[in-house]
Amino acid sequence: MDKASEEDFEDFVVQRSSNLMRRAYVLVGGDHEAAKDLVQAALTKLAVHWGRVHDPLAFCCTVMYRQQVSWWRRGWHQLETTRASVPEHARVDSTNASDIRLAVRAALFRLTPKQRAVLFLRHFEDMPEAEAADILGWTVGTVRSTNHRALQRLRELAPELADLYSNTGRDMVAAQLMKEKHP
Repeated sequence: MDKASEEDFEDFVVQRSSNLMRRAYVLVGGDHEAAKDLVQAALTKLAVHWGRVHDPLAFCCTVMYRQQVSWWRRGWHQLETTRASVPEHARVDSTNASDIRLAVRAALFRLTPKQRAVLFLRHFEDMPEAEAADILGWTVGTVRSTNHRALQRLRELAPELADLYSNTGRDMVAAQLMKEKHP
């Protein structure tokens, strides 16, 4: 990499690393160290392909989504972490925004990385099914069915979120989901 390209790459890293960390944090289910590993893997691949990449942010996001699923397939999801266990039934006070964030985080942690990736792209990034399928390298039908199964699993495993959604309104839950992107 020549000096100008290296400076451009460094500028990209400085400007976008916090954005990438927020995305990675959601993708890995709230594990800060795994999120740092995911961002590092994406930036390493970006550095190798820097001169040929037209949209570095999209490239990094695609690498992160695919890498997270790849790590899960290899068994990284079975590693022990220092993360506290998720309670069987969370009691959520609908007036407390931090309880909503905790409930969302716990519910996302219960999903597979593939399901989190699809929910993140479809509902957090507000991407159409076709665009999410393109990023993940899947068919539109796979994205659609994975999204459906993930939402169904959230309803089964975290009924307190449905109560929050109906009691506080769509805007309150959407606002808390947006805050979740800031670890």
